[in-house]
This record gives sequence, structure tokens and C-alpha cells, in this order.
Amino acid sequence: MKHGLVTLAVAAVLVLAPASSSRPVPGAWLRLPPAPFPVSQSLTGAWTGTQLIAFGRNPGRSPAADVAESYDPSRRTWTRLSPPPGPGYVPGYESVWTGREMLAFGAFHSVAYRPASGTWRELPRTVPDGIVVWTGREAIGWGGGCCGDARSNGAAYNAASRTFRTLARSPLAPSQRPIGTWTGRELIVLVGSLDPNGKPWPARLARAAAYDPATDMWRRIAPLPGADSGTLGTAAWDGSDLVVVGAGRDARSAFAYRPATGRWRLLAPLPTGRRGGSVVWTGRRLIVWGGESQDGSQPLNNGVAYDPRTNRWSPIPTSPLRARDGSLVAWTGRTLFVWGGSAGVCNPGCHTTSFADGAAFRPTAS
Repeated sequence: MKHGLVTLAVAAVLVLAPASSSRPVPGAWLRLPPAPFPVSQSLTGAWTGTQLIAFGRNPGRSPAADVAESYDPSRRTWTRLSPPPGPGYVPGYESVWTGREMLAFGAFHSVAYRPASGTWRELPRTVPDGIVVWTGREAIGWGGGCCGDARSNGAAYNAASRTFRTLARSPLAPSQRPIGTWTGRELIVLVGSLDPNGKPWPARLARAAAYDPATDMWRRIAPLPGADSGTLGTAAWDGSDLVVVGAGRDARSAFAYRPATGRWRLLAPLPTGRRGGSVVWTGRRLIVWGGESQDGSQPLNNGVAYDPRTNRWSPIPTSPLRARDGSLVAWTGRTLFVWGGSAGVCNPGCHTTSFADGAAFRPTAS
């Protein structure tokens, strides 16, 4: 079978949307017990099915060091994990859960942690960390970069055979921070129209594409409507659609892309502008937690939920946590966990508070 690139032009269709709801999502918050230490910088992690793993940098350590700990909600207890091998500190990982291991990929170092044995191992290579997804067989990474650099390469790691492979060349413009999702069949990737210096990418480069690992082929798809006008937002898969929230100049726009039809549709806008944050699908609602205000001036210590049956947004009840950035957010199947993060400013100097606390929100109907 021929590998590489397939080009497919698809039209985007927009549909008008109703207003949001002021009724909060029914449910309650429960504070978590304090963790052994804060892991507030380069924080990542995974929900294993029984425990929450938090992995990153402990700002209280000097020199800087990567550390890890886990939380067992059935016992309401934290456990210090053995430190990962390799460099003392790596500036950021993207992690996925395979069903047995947490794979954490950094720009120049990658590790795997197996909870059953409590052991770490170093991986011989890494995958690009712009976006990393787990397909059920492979961890696929694409894009990334730092400073004035942006990449458009991709690679995959097979956890069973412990082998790496390079992806076919994509039609996409390079991107430091692409967004997208794994659909169960394809990796959908969306990128912005400007390079890191603010200059437009050539029109011949795609702004959206889908990758099929079974054939090692890419296909162009319709770009996110209005992607040239501002931020891409944040994305998640709801079982049938790629949902993008917080897009546009006001960081309020929301869209859904259905691979089966190749079309975009406009959803109800977010109640207020929200840049970044974490997005999870509960099986019934799309929950957006955290991020920053529309102008980027302050972290948001709140969340909203989208119900695709009614095309309406509802607020999440106020959490007991202080406002912060960079929290670890995970959905367990019944509960939303929010843990850690930091608050403060780093301009011109860093004056931050790191948190070793968290809370869990359980909707009465997930």
C-alpha cells in the first residue's frame, strides 16, 4: 500500500447556536488530603484506573529535580514514588496511559512508569511532544518546538514491541502547540496560521489534517473556521466529534468537527472568554476546567460543562481551591480531579506559590 499523503477538500458548514444556561451542573466538591510535596512545574500525570500519578518538578528541591507521587482515592492517601531515571530535571513532558504504564515524553528524554511494580525505565528515544496521543497500540507524537522554532515531524512508539517509527511527512504547517485528538481511528491535528515570529505560513501548507496509523497516510481536512482570527482553543473527542472550545479572538467560540461528514458546525459560545485549560469528556458532558481569562491576565479557578444534547453550557459549582495555573486535571469515569499548580508572576522575576493540594468534583449524573 502506498504511504504518504492523500489530499481531500471538504467544506465547512456553520450552524447558529443558542445561549448558555445559568444553572450549575449538579454535584459536589471534596477536598483531597495534602500531598507529600508540590509538583507544580512541568506538571503532567495519568489516571491509571485506581490511582492518580503526578509527575514533574518539585520547586522546593535545589538543584531542580523531577519527582513523582500518586494518590489512591479509595484510601484517600498519597504515596511518594521512586524518582525517575535520567537527567535531574527535564523542562516538560507529555504523558499518556497505556493500560499498564504511564509513558512520559520530553523534548530530549522519555520515561515509562509501571505502577504494578513501582518501577521506571528510560526509553531509548522520544516522540515529538507538540501533541501526544495513545491509540491503544502506539503513542503518536507530532509537532512542538521552542522559542523561534516550530516542527512538523511525527513519530510513534509501540509499547508492546518497544519500537519507534517515523510518521509519513504531513501536509501541515509547523506548530509549537497544535491541538487535536485521537478518534479511535485517526489522529486529527489542527495548527495555527502564524509562525512563532507572527508571520503567516505559506497558503500551500494545511491548517488541519488527519493521520491514519494503519496506512501511515495523512489527508487534508477542512480547517477550523476562523482559525486565522485568533487562538485555536483546546480540543477533545466526545465519541463522534472533535470539539474545539475557547477559539477565536475572544476565546469564546466553540466548534465540532465530525469525521464521518467532514464538516464543522458552530456550537453555543462559552459564557466568557477562556484561554487554554483542560478539557475532558465524561460520556455525557464536555467539562472545561481552568485556563486563563480572555486577556491572559489571571488564572481561572472555575469550569463550565457543555451538554451536546441541548447545545448549552452550564457552570461547574465553585471549587474550594485557590486560583492557579497548570493544575493536573483528570477524569476517572465518575470524578473530576484537580490537583497542584502554581500562582504568581514571572515578569521580571518569579514570585510564585506552589500548591500541594487539590479537590475532586463528582457530578450527580456523569
